[in-house]
Amino acid sequence: MWHTTSEHQKKGFNSLVTLGAWIIWTHRNVCVFDGVAPNMAKVLNITSDERRLWEIAGA
Repeated sequence: MWHTTSEHQKKGFNSLVTLGAWIIWTHRNVCVFDGVAPNMAKVLNITSDERRLWEIAGA
């Protein structure tokens, strides 16, 4: 049996990918232009916090 995903699930996944890319890009800019050391744990925390905010806003 094939697993099917709804259009809503696809949009949600695409939003998460876009969010992740944006946060990585902005963190990269801070590292390059402000001389901050890269910190993947910080990127993951920011992503998690933003995802929760998106869930609250979408509810």
